Amino acid sequence: MYRGTECRETLKLAHSKANIKYAERLRGEILNAIALGNFSYAKYFPDSTQLKKFGLQPRGKDVTVGDLLKQQFEIYERILAPSTLKSYKRVLNKILLGQWGDTLLTELTPAALRTWIVDLSLKATSVRQILIPLRGALELAINDDLIESNPLDRVKLQKTLDRDAYKAEYEVDPFSAQEIAAILGAAQGQARNVFQFAFYTGMRPSEYIALRWESIDWAGFKAKVERSRVMGESREELKTRAGRRLVDLRRGAVAALVAQKQHSFLAGGLVFLDPATGQGWDNTQRLSLFWAAMIKKAQVRYRNPYQTRHTFASTLLSTGANAMYVAKQMGHTDTTMITRTYGRWVEQEGGVLPDQYCKMTDGLKAGVA
Repeated sequence: MYRGTECRETLKLAHSKANIKYAERLRGEILNAIALGNFSYAKYFPDSTQLKKFGLQPRGKDVTVGDLLKQQFEIYERILAPSTLKSYKRVLNKILLGQWGDTLLTELTPAALRTWIVDLSLKATSVRQILIPLRGALELAINDDLIESNPLDRVKLQKTLDRDAYKAEYEVDPFSAQEIAAILGAAQGQARNVFQFAFYTGMRPSEYIALRWESIDWAGFKAKVERSRVMGESREELKTRAGRRLVDLRRGAVAALVAQKQHSFLAGGLVFLDPATGQGWDNTQRLSLFWAAMIKKAQVRYRNPYQTRHTFASTLLSTGANAMYVAKQMGHTDTTMITRTYGRWVEQEGGVLPDQYCKMTDGLKAGVA
């Protein structure tokens, strides 16, 4: 009995004692799966005429990747903000549907995906953004029992893309103390708070816009980094295990949090809010709009918001902070990235940034706030 209906299926096997025993074992396995509530009709009988009767799809046989991408987008339309949807739609129409729209789900292999990813000739960051909706569509297929595993899980970008894809699209170009003072002086309210916090913690933009009040340890002067916000979605998974970390809160960071309290503390959710909407930042693109306006007003040479992170790291290193300590603060597993990216700032006599900004990092060598 399945869903209150007695169902009979024929196995295309020769009549023999061995096959009869196999059929008996299979029947027992199916009855056990039904009792446990994890029976998939499409998995055991993918060609059965009963599938349509129960409103089930054949197991990936006639389903295209385009069908799944469109289904996933319909889900996104219900749960994501308009600005985020716009980004997804652009990726969907310009890249994914053109490449995979007519491809049968069963023909989407890891090998085909790897070849396509290489042919994109994009930076690793851009590739990851493109794969977000595709991965979501394939997870939908798994949930619907159309496939057993996600082919993207067997595609490792670090083994697929060449080294150039992982090179930064811009050079490390830290701000001077005078520039920081001008930038923060040109900002007001919540915009000032979020960027002051960024300068003093070195957190990634996707991390600090996902920061919640419950993650602040006021007594220990720490912030727990445990999620990021990408394309309007809060994600528990960070780039590496080291990404889940405790960041020291120096005086400037604490001051930014105290100033931000009046805007979001009582709600108990996200720390930093978009001043234009009063809601959490949808994405780092929205953040960049405020940043660009602030930079222009301050009359400072433009660099993107990620340079606040580079400024923090280079300042720590130039004032003699231990490279492993800096790596942990930044969310890296070891010092490889630190020495490769910030090598020229490591233990430079007197530091490369003006003394005024170095004073912002009292206690760096000891690794305390």
